[in-house]
Amino acid sequence: MNGVQLTKVIEKLNLQNLTPDIDTSQIRIKLPDINRPALQLTGYFDHFDSERVQIIGYVEYTYLEHLEKEKKLPVYEQFLGSKIPCVVYTTKTHPDEDMLRLANQYQVPILRTTRTTSSFMAEIIRWLNVELAPCISIHGVLVDVYGEGVLIMGESGIGKSEAALELIRRGHRLVSDDVVEIRRVSDETLIGQAPDITRHFIELRGIGIIDVKTLFGIESVKNTQSIDLVIKLEEWNRDKEYDRLGLEEEYTEFLGNKVVCHSLPIRPGRNLAIIVESAAVNHRQKKMGYNAAKELYNRVQNSLLRNKE
Repeated sequence: MNGVQLTKVIEKLNLQNLTPDIDTSQIRIKLPDINRPALQLTGYFDHFDSERVQIIGYVEYTYLEHLEKEKKLPVYEQFLGSKIPCVVYTTKTHPDEDMLRLANQYQVPILRTTRTTSSFMAEIIRWLNVELAPCISIHGVLVDVYGEGVLIMGESGIGKSEAALELIRRGHRLVSDDVVEIRRVSDETLIGQAPDITRHFIELRGIGIIDVKTLFGIESVKNTQSIDLVIKLEEWNRDKEYDRLGLEEEYTEFLGNKVVCHSLPIRPGRNLAIIVESAAVNHRQKKMGYNAAKELYNRVQNSLLRNKE
């Protein structure tokens, strides 16, 4: 089934369940958007987004408080009978007895948070956008190097995990080894994380599985990281020409988003950790407006112009 289990939403966002008899594990949230049922509480249900999480804030609560019971009950029945996933009360508001009674009748969970409406809306939309984002799993290693998410890819046995281990020893953080789950949370951002089963573990051929968090401490791991740079490791090919200046960026694509990609040839004696560190810092410099390759190119051009004069 698609979507996020409502039980997980309740746990992650620390919500109070006011209808404990309803089985929230069978309810799934399928849309990252939310709805404040202002017009619906007045009886207007055309174009009602019933699949969204429904949020009742202070304005809706005070309106219902002043509404006569004869008018309120039909609205409650139509609202709760629309197969909505749940209702969340915010800003220290609380449902009345009729709302709770009808919610149990229609099997609609009523939840509560002490957060303000705007704060809770921002948090649940952000969290649901990540959880419900399109997702793929790829073979690689994801590390946080100086704040840049570096995805190291390559054939099995080429040295991805060993490079990650050396980076961890140098103070950087592991996100995932072997399998990386990539989520497209926006047109610009890809978020990577490890599957729950393999989180914080690295496989080293000849040694086996090691627990990075236990071995190097909690500061050596990270649960999620944006993917800013891809480094593809490949066997050295004498007949292939490799980029030596970096004037033109190369890209790879995941879920429709492009990410800067560098191909690194592997030869005995090359220190992969230092190369990955340098690539991450260089990429960060480019994002801040400085490009070493272009600086060198400009110097050469200026030198040629001076020689002509």
